[in-house]
Amino acid sequence: MLNSDGLVVFVKRACPTCTLIEPVMRRAADAVPAFQVVTQDDPRFPAKVPGVVDDRALDHSWLNNIEATPTLIRFQGGARRSASSAGTAMRGAG
Repeated sequence: MLNSDGLVVFVKRACPTCTLIEPVMRRAADAVPAFQVVTQDDPRFPAKVPGVVDDRALDHSWLNNIEATPTLIRFQGGARRSASSAGTAMRGAG
């Protein structure tokens, strides 16, 4: 079950950007009460982050229209309020 309020980040170990931000995810997990990580390929990634959601079946990713990793979504009251991904950031640049 995903958080209905807070930040949810979708990642996978095979994503170079995701491995680059692994330390940031650890800090966010400690600092942000409603921070959750959903991993698409390795339930042990990222290391030392509690409550990682195993999404190897891609059910959560499909329901949330995840097209690229990492993708950060802010949920409020169970509704998706905003999202940002490496893919949209790159498309929006330039």
